[in-house]
Amino acid sequence: MSEVLRRLRLDGPGDSSSAWAKALGAEGVALTLLVGAERTPEPLWCHPGVSARFEELQFTLGEGPGPETVRTGSPVLEPDLERVRPERWPALLPAAAKLGVHGVCCFPLGVGAIRVGVLTVLCAREQRMGAQQYADAGALAAALTGALLGGELGRDGKGPGLGVLDPPSGLHRPAVHQATGMISVQLGVSMQEALLRLRAHAYAGGRPLGEVAQDVVARRLRFRDDLDSDSTDDSTDDFDDDGSGPHSPDGRKG
Repeated sequence: MSEVLRRLRLDGPGDSSSAWAKALGAEGVALTLLVGAERTPEPLWCHPGVSARFEELQFTLGEGPGPETVRTGSPVLEPDLERVRPERWPALLPAAAKLGVHGVCCFPLGVGAIRVGVLTVLCAREQRMGAQQYADAGALAAALTGALLGGELGRDGKGPGLGVLDPPSGLHRPAVHQATGMISVQLGVSMQEALLRLRAHAYAGGRPLGEVAQDVVARRLRFRDDLDSDSTDDSTDDFDDDGSGPHSPDGRKG
């Protein structure tokens, strides 16, 4: 980890997620940025693929250690998901088990009220994180925060400077933002409510949120006031391999 931190200081926060995972003895590592007024989580770097699928799962369901870390600004450490109460993350836990995710520890990136993102570490079943690994992950989160903030606030004094990297180049979910706006207009609801409707539809159909958002943007899917929707795409692929959750009996989350 000392070498990882040294390279981070010298080279900046380039995609070294594979080295982070190796240094932490983790199954996977993901770095997510919070962007826009909505502070939407945008995955920047993930290693390996299961980390990307788990990030998409959390985003689709809107629950899990990552969203909880964003809300509280505090680390959420659950190295053994089998010991988590089912009612805490009712949709996430069975879906995470299908992905083969056994434990997750999330560390916030930020200083005070300024929140930059989340460092997510997937814990290996055979090698639980010890005190040194927790300390290393915390040090990595702090170093990434410093590198991303660049030691400065934005020009308006309210947001991070992010002078080291250009956030727009790393965005993976522009369709979700656009679809949320379209649904907000279609239903005459707030952006927050529109995102909840989009998530509910994705969850009910067993599809990734980004995929459903693309259908909305392409006008293959339109939301109506009765919560139903017209769609020419009847695909209901399971999310086992691409990061979504199982079906719910009534087609809604929870």
